[in-house]
Amino acid sequence: MSTIALKIDGMHCQSCVARVRRALENVDGITINEVQVGSASVDTENPDAAIAAVNKAGYPAHVL
Repeated sequence: MSTIALKIDGMHCQSCVARVRRALENVDGITINEVQVGSASVDTENPDAAIAAVNKAGYPAHVL
């Protein structure tokens, strides 16, 4: 498992943080290290799954 840092656009408040955290929690194989406005750090074998979950929640994301 490797740690990835995500840059997440469109996050402006703690409600956004909570929404992204919930989206990531629903993906098997992801351990959340930190979610804050504009970014997240997770441990995963599948970075594409993490990105897809955040995108599906309505926030464009990419690996830093």
